[in-house]
This record gives sequence, C-alpha cells and structure tokens, in this order.
Amino acid sequence: MQITLDLPEDIAEDLGAKWTNLPRAALESLAVEAYRADALSASQLRRLLGLETRTQVDAFLKQHGVFDYTVEDFEQDCETLRRVRESNAQR
Repeated sequence: MQITLDLPEDIAEDLGAKWTNLPRAALESLAVEAYRADALSASQLRRLLGLETRTQVDAFLKQHGVFDYTVEDFEQDCETLRRVRESNAQR
C-alpha cells in the first residue's frame, strides 16, 4: 500500500531542511508510534523498515526512546539483585 501525505509547501520545506529524507522520516515516525501502540510487532517493524536483525530493531527503538522494559522486568531485576547481594554477604 502506498500512502500519500499532502503538506503545505512551507511546512514541507521546513521539515525537509531538518530531515533530508522526509519520506523515510515519516515512515520511521509511523513505525515507532505503531510499535508503541502495540499495532506492530518487532518482526513487523523490522520488515517495514528493511532491517536485517533484531539487534538493528533494538538499536532503532533505543534511538527513538522506546524501551521494552516492563514493571515486571524491573521487579524481577530487583529480586535478582537482592539474591546476589545476599549471596555476596554470605561469603
């Protein structure tokens, strides 16, 4: 599917000055927001952007301030840290 955006010329020029590849910037913005909204999986994001590996997807998401780190991940990390500290204290 092809999507066309109609932008006022002055806005297109301003955006084009900031992003040399405006169509790619628009695609990446759409991809980031769709991923944040759980409308795209990491695999779909990789395909949409033409990335080859999950590592590239992770780097792209990090570059755009998207981190897959849930409250449950944090709680699990805290528990792991507590166990490691207890283990080290017993030595």
